[in-house]
Amino acid sequence: MAESSLRILIAEDHALVRAGLQALLSQEPEFEIVGEVDNGRDAVRVVGELNPHVVLMDLTMPGMNGMEAISDIKRRYPGVRVLVLTLHKTEEFVLASLRAGADGYVLKEATPAELRLAVRTVAGGRTYLSDEVLRKVISVNPGRGGSFPTNGVWDTLTQREREVLKLVAEGKSNKAMAEYLFLSAKTVEKHRAKLMAKLGMHNAAALTAYAIQKGLVGN
Repeated sequence: MAESSLRILIAEDHALVRAGLQALLSQEPEFEIVGEVDNGRDAVRVVGELNPHVVLMDLTMPGMNGMEAISDIKRRYPGVRVLVLTLHKTEEFVLASLRAGADGYVLKEATPAELRLAVRTVAGGRTYLSDEVLRKVISVNPGRGGSFPTNGVWDTLTQREREVLKLVAEGKSNKAMAEYLFLSAKTVEKHRAKLMAKLGMHNAAALTAYAIQKGLVGN
């Protein structure tokens, strides 16, 4: 492999899935599969030994699960990118993974082309969320067609509203945000309400996905 190869570690507890991923990704000249593990604890250990650029991480594995492994990897090796590859579609799994530090989230039903795109995207320093995941976690006005607001809407957000957006995405409560920003809880609630009105979103999951898309968290 060339020195510029994109080094990938596969963390997946099903041998057939690992074999399929190995066969699929090895077709790409710039991808190098440097290792495979079947549990989160070994994933953390092997990252330190093999120094991959990207870890493909399943969430439900024996011993240390994927989310615990993501958190540990990001704490020890912050430069390593982690792409979740899972069957789980619920917003609880998505948000917990992203808050643990995952750089992307792709479903196992994704096409080979989407998986390759996701790997390249997170390796390039950006966050990747599959379309179905976005549809699960984003609640927008029907008129926006289930997509993120335009950049023009982003430009209307005040600095304080962007701070609140970031803190919501980090899982902070209104009380915790008030203490962090030295504001009253009532003032934080007002900023949050204005933020959600401008973006056309009405839950924390949607705000979190938008914050990640804008690079405020999760990178």
